[in-house]
This record gives sequence, structure tokens and C-alpha cells, in this order.
Amino acid sequence: MTSPSYVSTRGRSPLTDFAGTVINGIAPDGGLFAPAAWPRLDLDALIAGGADYATLAERLLTPFVGEALPAGALAAATRRVQDRFSHPDVVPLVELEPGLHVLELFHGPTAAFKDLAMQLVAGMAESLLAASGERLLLLTATSGDTGAAAVNAFAGADRIDLVVLHPLGRVSPMQRLQMTTTGASNVLNLAVRGDFDDCQRLVKSLLGVATLKADRRVSSVNSINWARLSGQAPYYAAAAAKLAEPATYVVPTGNFGDAFAGWVARQCGLPIGDLVAATNRNDALVRALHSGVYERTQAEPTASVSMDVQAPSNFERLVFEATGRDADLTRGLFDDFAQAGRVTLPDDVLAALRREVSAVSVSEAETVAEMQRTWRENGRVICPHTAVALHAARRVDRTGPVIALSTAHPAKFPDSVEAALGFAPERPPQLQGLEGRTERFETVDATLEAVLAAIGP
Repeated sequence: MTSPSYVSTRGRSPLTDFAGTVINGIAPDGGLFAPAAWPRLDLDALIAGGADYATLAERLLTPFVGEALPAGALAAATRRVQDRFSHPDVVPLVELEPGLHVLELFHGPTAAFKDLAMQLVAGMAESLLAASGERLLLLTATSGDTGAAAVNAFAGADRIDLVVLHPLGRVSPMQRLQMTTTGASNVLNLAVRGDFDDCQRLVKSLLGVATLKADRRVSSVNSINWARLSGQAPYYAAAAAKLAEPATYVVPTGNFGDAFAGWVARQCGLPIGDLVAATNRNDALVRALHSGVYERTQAEPTASVSMDVQAPSNFERLVFEATGRDADLTRGLFDDFAQAGRVTLPDDVLAALRREVSAVSVSEAETVAEMQRTWRENGRVICPHTAVALHAARRVDRTGPVIALSTAHPAKFPDSVEAALGFAPERPPQLQGLEGRTERFETVDATLEAVLAAIGP
């Protein structure tokens, strides 16, 4: 088997293999990696022989990985994911009412969907570094769940140092405690005086700082990292395997990685129906698809804190596909967006985007009402992010099955749940006992200089 190649969405970087996407995060020209050609996948082949989740994921990812990882590394990484999830199905599909399903993605070590891909990438990265003898500085910006998942996956890892940037006061207390109480010497937590978009901008800038790369590799484990994003496609396949016809997937959306993973699964031939990106009032994606103007505004705080994003990075990947993979056009659009915070999408690109995905925004009042309705009518406590998806899912024309992705356990957001329902949710074991631990983090300004000073040499 050969190793497939990866291109940059901006067209000015050399081809790399899958290992290059793991270790480098983003392309040297500032673009995001995408397969040079999309493989074809067959659902029956993925699930043949009663495959469990680890086997399904290994089979799905093999055409993307090729021979880029050490022998046995992919199988070990997918098995690591399954072993660290508490539910026997890993990602159980629950029918809420006829035709409306919830895909539970929160049974991992930090009770959020980010564990599915983060544990996978951790296994891959550790095997690559063990083979090469190199060190790796990993950077991540987080609106809450990514940072917690990264800390859990990489704390104590040999040859890896992790720096996590979260917006000060803009993550839930539970999310913050998951990030700041590990005690691992290879983890640095930075609370940034700004919003998630500031954190994400800083990570992208850090990836280009030459002094950080003097004696180590530097990468990101945000969903801008292709390896992490592709690791989310298997749960779409797992859900599709449980239904007799393609479903509409309604995805709580912040940085657009989760929804784009569904697009990847569909692009490769899996029976995935319509994709609906559900946002909170931070609705840059909704406005872009409705008006053709992609504009960054100040992110506003909401109960669904992990979705408080106004510049979703993975939108660039979908735009690249919508342009017919025109890297020059994609580069021009996102250079303009970076400089002006606003860009008008060409009519043909906008039309292509609308064929691939739709988007709706859900208000704070609607989010609370959905949490209350789901408890009252279905007896289920849900987190505010799941509520955004479920509210949007109930508005979908149900000519076929509809799946709302449930991305986090409600106990990660006890204040929001208690405000909506009058009681705090019961905590799963992985969220117990965090308050008694010592926190370690530094508070910094949202400038490259401040972050570099905190990271040190």
C-alpha cells in the first residue's frame, strides 16, 4: 500500500503524507491539509464481520493513512479510543422519539466528543515520535472541551509538551478544572484575556514562529489538524450502520470540524444524508451561507460556551472544495478575511456551499426551552450544546431519520443545567473530585509576545 498525499488549501506548500499532517498541524503556507484525492469507502466493508468501533475506525482511516505510520500504530490508536470509552457501543445511537435520534459522543475520559479524535491522535503522535526520536510542542486553542481532551490525552506523554490557550472566564468551571488540575509537568495552561477567536489566532501565529522550532517540531491538535479531524469521521459511519437509510445529521457547530468530518464521510461514499450546522447566536457561518458575506464579529458569551466562535477555521476546507479546489481563489479569500475580517464569497462558490451544508442559529431562549422540553417529554438531561442541535433537529423536515449529535455530558455544564431545570445533573465518575485539586495556569494578554514569554525557550 502506498501513502496518500495531502495538499494545502492555499496551494503553496509541498505535498506531505499523513504523518506530516499529524506532526505539522497546518501547511507551511498557512493553509489546511486535505487529501490530494478522496478515497472511496464502503459501509458494508467497514462493518463486515461484526466489526467493533476500533476495527471500523481502523478500516475507515487506513486509506487516509497508508504506510505513513509505524506498523500496528493505527490499530493500536483506534483500540486506545475504544478502551478509554465506558459505553460498550462507544458512540450509542438513542432513539428519542420516532425518527429523531441522539448520537451520544460523550462517554470518554473527559465526557466530550473531542476524546474520540484526541485519544487517536495521541496514540499516533507517540508512535511517530518514538520512531523518530524527536520532540513535539503541541499547541491548542480551546473554548473548553478540546483543551480538556488534549490534557487528558497528552499529560505525561514522552517527547510531547502541550500548551493550552483558553479564553479567560469563557469556559465552564468544570471545563477549566479538567484542564488545570492535571499536575503534569509537560502541560502549560494559559488563560487568555480575550475570546476563543483570539486564542485560535495566537495558535496559528505560534505555528509560524521559527524560534519555537529550534530543537523540536511544533504542531496543533485543534481540528485544523487533519489527523484529528479525520478521526471524527468513524462515528458518522458507526451511526449510519445502525439505520436502514441515510439520516440527516444536525451538528452543534463552533469551529466546524465536527460537521466537516460528516462531510468527509459523505464525500467518501458513506450513506450520510443532509448536514445541518447548528450554531448559537455566534452565527458567522449561518450569515455566510445566507448572505454570502463571511464576516467576523466579536464572539458573544452563551450557555453553549464551546460554540462561541465567530471565525470557524474548518470553513476554509469546505470553501476549498466549493471552489473546485482552486487554491489561488481560496488563498485570496482567506487572506482578505484575515486582513479585513470580512469577505464576500463569489456567487458560484456560495451556491456550491449551499449544496453541501445548511446552517441554522438557535437563540439562548430556544436553547433553554429545548433543555426543558427534552427533560419534560423525554426524561433526558442534555447539555446546552446538545440542546442547540436538538432544537434545530426538531425543525428539520423529517422525511427520513434525523440524528442530533450530543457532544458533551450535561454535568460539564451544571450551572446552565440547573438554571434551566432547577437541579444539577448527576456527575459521571470522570467528573468527580476535581474541585479539591490544585489548579495551575497563567493569565496572559491576547498578544503573541505575551504568549511567547509564558512558553519560554
